[in-house]
Amino acid sequence: MKTGEATVVKNAGSHYLLSELPQWKVFPAVLRGKVRLKQSVVTNPIAVGDKVHYEWADDGDSAVITEILPRRNYVIRRSTNLSRQAHIIAANVDRAYLVVSLYFPEVKLPFLDRILVTCALYGIPATIVLSKVDMYRDLDPEGLAHFRSIYEGAGYPVIETSVVSGEGVDTIREACKGKVNLFSGESGVGKSSLIKALDPSLDPKIGAISAAHLQGKHTTSLYEMYPLSSGGYVIDSPGIRGFGLVDVEKEEIARYFPEMLREGAGCRFTPCTHTHEPGCAVKAAVDAGVISPERYNSYLGMLEEDKKFR
Repeated sequence: MKTGEATVVKNAGSHYLLSELPQWKVFPAVLRGKVRLKQSVVTNPIAVGDKVHYEWADDGDSAVITEILPRRNYVIRRSTNLSRQAHIIAANVDRAYLVVSLYFPEVKLPFLDRILVTCALYGIPATIVLSKVDMYRDLDPEGLAHFRSIYEGAGYPVIETSVVSGEGVDTIREACKGKVNLFSGESGVGKSSLIKALDPSLDPKIGAISAAHLQGKHTTSLYEMYPLSSGGYVIDSPGIRGFGLVDVEKEEIARYFPEMLREGAGCRFTPCTHTHEPGCAVKAAVDAGVISPERYNSYLGMLEEDKKFR
């Protein structure tokens, strides 16, 4: 019986597609019933990017996943604010590209900050991708500059992109070579259009913005990995509207804000929650404009959200 090791490249509920990367030759597989992850709070036992052992089924037409190998890292989110169940977005990721648009739909900074904290928690480098800059560079140049100052000041790379002009696309394409790259963001931010711009031979679903709510309609319903003709792989995740933190204690959250970690070394008390303590260097940095109030408010929101699960 043929056995092997492969990577999960598509998750369609109870069925999967595998490929023995770097070779791209996909084949179908199902999960053996007794194979389960220990994390009972996770809704999906296998995520795109997982490495698995498999053996061919008796019919020879499909494979059976017999073991899920240990993950190097993963991106996980809580589905709704009051749910204890979590969903793994992708596993074994080299870099996450978090796609946002300033407007249409408008960027939600607390949402972005939760994803950034999660990436930092699991050691995944994150790049912020500003899409559709051709639309709002003239509309609100001050808003664009302010956004960049918040996140570049915190220590994150920010790439401006436009699938209309091609701006930034070559930069991302070059950075993706030889790596497994997760593209994630809210619905309607232009994520699938950007992936198609990276490799026009790909055809991730592209949807329209709902004019009634200025929010994107969900167009990608399945998690899927694509090979880039220029090298490397992209994981396209469905548009996300909610992102709750998982597996991080309230006292640890500040460690995953790079700017708060830097400034917090000067706090009078250790540990410091950076909320009410005297001699808090983080609060002083907020007052001095070294840490943006938007990021600090996101942090306070995460502390408040944490109480809901206790």
